[in-house]
Amino acid sequence: MIHITLPDGSIKKFEKGITSYEIALSISKGLARNVLAAQINKEIWDINRPLFENVNLRLLTWNDAEGKDVFWHTSAHLMASAIEILYPGVKFGIGPSIETGFYYDIDFMDYSISSDDFKKIEDKMAELVAAKQQIKRVEVSKQEALDYFTKKNDEYKIELIQDLEDGDITFYQSGDFVDLCRGPHLPDMSAIKAIKLLSLAGAYWRGDEKRKQLTRIYAVTFPKKKELDEYLLLLEEAKKRDHRKVGRELELFTFSPRVGIGLPIWLPKGAALRERLENFLKKVQKEYGYQQVISPHIGNVELYKTSGHYQKYGQDSFRPITTPQEGEEFFLKPMNCPHNCEIYSSKPRSYKDLPLRLAEFGTVYRYEQSGELHGLTRVRGFTQDDAHIFCTPEQLEDEFCKVIDIVLYIFKTLDFKDYTVQISLRDPDNKEKYIGSDENWEKSENAIVQAAKQRNLDTVVEVGEAAFYGPKLDFMVKDAIGRKWQLGTIQVDYNLPERFELEYIGSDNQKHRPIMIHRAPFGSMERFVAVLIEHTGGNFPLWLTPDQAIILPISDKYMDYAQSLMQTLDKNDIRVSIDDRSEKTGRKIRDAELRKIPYMLIVGEKEENKHTVSVRQHGMKDLGTMSIPSFIEHINNEVTNSLA
Repeated sequence: MIHITLPDGSIKKFEKGITSYEIALSISKGLARNVLAAQINKEIWDINRPLFENVNLRLLTWNDAEGKDVFWHTSAHLMASAIEILYPGVKFGIGPSIETGFYYDIDFMDYSISSDDFKKIEDKMAELVAAKQQIKRVEVSKQEALDYFTKKNDEYKIELIQDLEDGDITFYQSGDFVDLCRGPHLPDMSAIKAIKLLSLAGAYWRGDEKRKQLTRIYAVTFPKKKELDEYLLLLEEAKKRDHRKVGRELELFTFSPRVGIGLPIWLPKGAALRERLENFLKKVQKEYGYQQVISPHIGNVELYKTSGHYQKYGQDSFRPITTPQEGEEFFLKPMNCPHNCEIYSSKPRSYKDLPLRLAEFGTVYRYEQSGELHGLTRVRGFTQDDAHIFCTPEQLEDEFCKVIDIVLYIFKTLDFKDYTVQISLRDPDNKEKYIGSDENWEKSENAIVQAAKQRNLDTVVEVGEAAFYGPKLDFMVKDAIGRKWQLGTIQVDYNLPERFELEYIGSDNQKHRPIMIHRAPFGSMERFVAVLIEHTGGNFPLWLTPDQAIILPISDKYMDYAQSLMQTLDKNDIRVSIDDRSEKTGRKIRDAELRKIPYMLIVGEKEENKHTVSVRQHGMKDLGTMSIPSFIEHINNEVTNSLA
């Protein structure tokens, strides 16, 4: 007999060899119908894999993220199986699940494929689902695996197998389709009720631009057609809100191949919006005792070797910049923190100087693969709303909590109501990815846990998601249509102060090492603006929007009054413009609606005579006639309330 411990702490006895599915069936038939996979201790297993030891068991359904992951991973195999039938001889790269759905990278050889082929692939997938073929897990030796894919002349799988350890290789088979895969998978395809292929893209094999470009097919599946229909509606809404589309329509930013891909150019309205965001954060930071600093865009390669960024980011950086001085090399900076460490060490520090809070809107550079670039969310040059706090051990928890307060204030002001707080820890089984001692990691991880408890944050823990120099508290924001984005991040770091030999003189007159907190409430200006555009659909809060009002004279006769009105509003710090086109008022209103301008001020003979404006709010809401002072008060009150 073996003992199975369930999530509620209860322990059940079963005979060795029982499966997770059979355990689910012993609890209820309904649970057995819905279970997709099982968490065995810390690993995810197939539900028909036998158990021979005492374990902790958690049964996973569609309501669990891990359950969806298995569902979509199996769906990737289903799609590959259908494609192999329709296009014999194609070769498969990798086919993982992603946040919503899955993709598969495929070498279609001499076949041509387009979105016109999606319907027949979906139909073939539906046929395979109806057949209810079992999915079998098969353990194979490394040589057996190599022999199998050598016969298929599949160089992609052969390359993957060569990186694996003998004794740790499995195949998964459904019908005639066999794939190299760790799993886990559903027991069969019958749970997959709704299928939709979404798009095609190019993807270099293993992300290397020097390797062959494969065809990546994105798709999604659901256990109910209703869920697919709801998801497709969300996709349509996402297209309307796409920050690249809205940013172009509102004239916020652009890209130029002559400047370089992945390097955004901020247009006047976008630059002004970004500046308002920066000023908003600067004001908050000033209240919390931060000091603004500026550091160069480049640094000597030795700086980044000292920090460890050269070792960790060297492959993802632009090539070194050489100078006429032999042996001298510079890097475009991948991070601001090494420069801020040098600011700290620029003079002796006492415990009386701490905490020292240095803030910098610093632009950094990473050489992202061209295929991974995406509007403002994935770029090669971006500005972090960075800050580094140097403090004593006694100050650490309080300083960390104050940063949490800043992040929460920003989210409240910008109406990000739905978010998850994630404690990102080091992977204890893969310590070579990180720098620093076990002792420092334990102290910094404990500090984050305690600060989160102090602020009563509801947190989730993700192992392996820490930065290379320290653990993080990440704020995962869900936008207006349900997508998750990582925005704010706070990190505790004992390691860079050691690497840079930072010191302060304590009250005992001895030298001590400060602790460093890294924080970026926005994350980066580019990514934050992109998320904000898509969250609001371009309908920014009034204090932030590029144009707060537009004056619409009903004819050229009232242009002088419009000009006078604009001057008055401008003196009261209201951002306003005039639509002076010889168009009908209805057309001007429609165009202002498309430009998402919050207020339209219609002026004609009546308004000029009485020194008033007829006010129309974005969304076709008529606010009636107001005096000019009343409108100014209305605007100021809305701005004040949104920033309160």
